[in-house]
Amino acid sequence: MNAIQQSFPWLQASWLQLSHYIDQKRIPQALLITGTNGLGKFQLAKCYAQTLLCNMTQENGNYCGECQSCLLFNAQTHPDYLLIEPEEQGKSIGISVIRKLVSTLTLKPQYETHRVIIINPADSLNNASANAFLKYLEEPTERTCLILITNKPNNLPATIRSRCQKLFIPRVSDQASLDTWWEQNGILENQDLLFNLSQGAPLLAKQFSETNLLKDRRDYFSQWLKISGAEGNFVTVAEQWSKLDNAEINLLIGWIISWVVDAIKLAYMNQEINLYNLDLVTDLQEIAVKLDLKKMYKYYDFLLLGQQRLESQINKQLFFEEILIKWSKLNSR
Repeated sequence: MNAIQQSFPWLQASWLQLSHYIDQKRIPQALLITGTNGLGKFQLAKCYAQTLLCNMTQENGNYCGECQSCLLFNAQTHPDYLLIEPEEQGKSIGISVIRKLVSTLTLKPQYETHRVIIINPADSLNNASANAFLKYLEEPTERTCLILITNKPNNLPATIRSRCQKLFIPRVSDQASLDTWWEQNGILENQDLLFNLSQGAPLLAKQFSETNLLKDRRDYFSQWLKISGAEGNFVTVAEQWSKLDNAEINLLIGWIISWVVDAIKLAYMNQEINLYNLDLVTDLQEIAVKLDLKKMYKYYDFLLLGQQRLESQINKQLFFEEILIKWSKLNSR
């Protein structure tokens, strides 16, 4: 059993698929790993990379962890392993980085196994760097495996996606399958809530449990409720929210969408079935009985479009003001 199977049991099926490539000696020259955040895509890619580079791969398809190649990999000094990432979170990978990579790839690997390049996240390639990378993909060099990781595959050009073998990592659908994992990671409280909030992404659930995110979420929810009751100032709240970083804003929008979805479910069924926000049921039920469902659906569609707008350069303050004004009007009956 390797590190993936021990630490990320939900990735076992995905690992078996990758190890099958190795067993059959049919290594894809380009592999695209997709799936939502919090599933361990990067950890899976690293394990696969180390196994490809290992000089003494074991019978079960795992790396040995003891050969010179494994030691170099663990020390982050392996000459045939490259990790390409943006210099700053939210920034793009520029063409100069890809040109330098392509120049490096014209040389043969230094060891007799493979050379592995991980690009994470691959959707951070801009138009120029994506075009330069595509030219390399059309004529890849020998014994080189490219691993692209993204949770937004549609942001990659179709020409790049079509040249990659694809591996989709599904969300965990059964919380019971994580019982041992919860214990191993010291997550002994709020398991149902964490699983629902992370929507089956265990590493995101772990992040929630180890930070103040659950408290922050409740604070944001309280502000959102006050706006609905005409008690809060939407300009002040929008200004506060606009100062969050991109990752926090994405998380907040996801939470707002989940509140809307739960309110719609409660309006239809009035039962606590398959809700994301189990701890907010009382407040959400009060919202559900007051709202016009047709308008609520339009607000839901608006929020989904808002998520897409976050990919562009927008005025965050105005963006949140729009969200809160529409929410306020939705409640002014």
